[in-house]
Parts: sequence; structure tokens; C-alpha cells
Amino acid sequence: MVKKILAQTYLWMLLLLLYSPILIIIIFSFTEAKVLGNWTGFSLKLYSSLFSGGTHHSLINALLNTVSIALIAATVSTILGSITAIGIFNLRNRSRKAINFVNSIPILNGDIITGISLFLLFVSLGISQGYTTVVLAHITFCTPYVVLSVLPRLKQMNPNIYEAALDLGATPFQALRKIILPEIRPGMISGFILAVTLSIDDFAVTIFTIGNEGLETLSTYIYADARKGGGLTPELRPLSTIIFVTVLALLLVINHRSSKIDKEP
Repeated sequence: MVKKILAQTYLWMLLLLLYSPILIIIIFSFTEAKVLGNWTGFSLKLYSSLFSGGTHHSLINALLNTVSIALIAATVSTILGSITAIGIFNLRNRSRKAINFVNSIPILNGDIITGISLFLLFVSLGISQGYTTVVLAHITFCTPYVVLSVLPRLKQMNPNIYEAALDLGATPFQALRKIILPEIRPGMISGFILAVTLSIDDFAVTIFTIGNEGLETLSTYIYADARKGGGLTPELRPLSTIIFVTVLALLLVINHRSSKIDKEP
């Protein structure tokens, strides 16, 4: 009984530690106070100010850049990661372990090392840094996560189904489209969402590959805003709230669909 109480207490303390900062941001997004922690009454002024343009035009541009980069990088990395996972799965055991080890290196490697490496690569190739280099960099560090999301679905799949489709006259491409892709689709969706989240959250790799053309993402905008002193832009609070609620809604929908698929006979 005591162990159960201690375990539950530890769990709730951990959840409180993780989510209380987000909860504070959400609460103070509904007040006009410029300083976080100063409640001046309920108001939606920060939300209306966020989308009214003008002063916060650069913030909206940073948001649009962040979302577009995340969607492009996640889409490409999902395609590349899924193809790579299928290739790894069909390798022999020793080769599979070696490639899995290589795939794990970018994940375990520090973001700053990845950022510096990509920076030096682009400079040595004479590629001007900007939107394209940021997208390429995000694809680079997102793809290994997609591979890890898709591989478990391949391991759960019955390999005899694919062989049966070939025996019944299906071409390899038809078997891939009709058999393998439906089986790995949940892993692809999970990998896509993880890639979007990683791309939106990234700062270290972005700051090394963004160049000096004036391109800004949310992470670099917040970094520059924090260096000015005087606290962060208040409109970042409603923006953070919207992003959190959107990601939470997506996760709930996907988990609900996954649970329904698992219950189907």
C-alpha cells in the first residue's frame, strides 16, 4: 500500500514538473499583462494582437517559415525513412544490425555537432545558406527517427502475406502498395508527427544552417527576442498555447484511431 502511494505521488510530481510551465503559459495567455506572472484580468487581447499583423508581422513570418519547413522536412523524411526501413528490414541479420547502428548515430549525436557538420558541408560545397539548407538539415536529422518508427511495424507484419501476393501474380510494386504500405502506415504517421515536432523544436541545427539572408524560424526569433532583454514578446504566450493545443489534439486523434484499429478483428 505504501509503495503504491509513493509510486502515485512520484508520478503526479513528475507530471506536475513537466506540465506546470506549459499550464502557466496557457493561463497567462489570457491576460494583457506584458510580464509573465502579472495577472491583470481575463482578456483575449494577446490573441487578437498576434494575428492583427503590424508590429508582430515578423513573428507571423517566423511561424509560417517554421510550419512550412516542418511540413516539407517531415514529408520528405517520412518517404525516405519508410523506404530505408523497408530496405533495412530485408537485409541479412548482420548487415541489418550494422545499418541500425549507423542509423542510431545521428540520434545519439549532439545537435550542435550535427549543426556544425552540416554548416561545414554546405560551405565546402559552396551552397548559399537559407531556406533550402534549413530544409535539407531538418530532413537529415528527422529521417533516422522515421526509420525507428517504421521498423517495429515491419517486424510485426507477417512476411508470408507479401510472398503470397507475389505468388498470386502481383508485381513487387503492387505488393508494396497493397500489402506493405497499409501495414506500416501507423508507423509512418507516427514518424511524420515526430518529424514535425522535432523540426519545430529545433534550434541548434537551424542556427548553423539558416545563413544571413534574414530568414527566421520560431526558435531563432525567440532566441533573438530573449537577447534584447526586457522579457519575451507577450504574444509568444498565445502562440505557444495554440501550438501545444494543436499538437495535443493531433495526438489524441491518432491514439484514438490506433486504438480502434487494434480492436478490429
